[in-house]
Amino acid sequence: MLALQTGRVRPLMVGGRKLVSAIGKTTVSGPIEVGVLGLAGDEQADLSVHGGLSKAVYALPSEHLIWWQAQRQLHGATMFEEPLVPGYLGENLSLQGLLEHGLFIGDRLDFGEVVLRVTQPREPCGKFNAIMGYAQAAKDMVQSGRCGFYLAVEQAGFLQAGAICQVLPGSRSTRVTEALQLKAWKHLR
Repeated sequence: MLALQTGRVRPLMVGGRKLVSAIGKTTVSGPIEVGVLGLAGDEQADLSVHGGLSKAVYALPSEHLIWWQAQRQLHGATMFEEPLVPGYLGENLSLQGLLEHGLFIGDRLDFGEVVLRVTQPREPCGKFNAIMGYAQAAKDMVQSGRCGFYLAVEQAGFLQAGAICQVLPGSRSTRVTEALQLKAWKHLR
């Protein structure tokens, strides 16, 4: 794991409407407590789509940040080659080498003291389009499979950047990317 991020609920403008969101996460240092509802100090604004027991922690492969940066430039959301920092897409865990096509729903990530279970892919929302700066971002997430995944906390404890993770296979019946495609219809219309 490269980094840990948390965020607080704050105002966000979406389509001319003022909403609240905790999508913008910032990196935290040192050990952080992970409980059944996620990382200490992390907030979610809309518990119907983020948070709760099955979506306590959101993980994103760090490899995707360069691709998302390029998409923002392609769609005119930024004129600069500004790197996207960990947490920009709302992720709590920035992982390396654990991509969606190689993980299955039910796989567990064992960090030693903390064990997290893969529950589902992240589905994009209007707030994701707003933070990315272009209207097609949600469709790009679904079509590319660069979505990250939600995790339930099976074993609470403390976690810190640099922790080594071992994947403990679950039933291995549905890949994260396959689960995303099962829900793709509502994002591609």
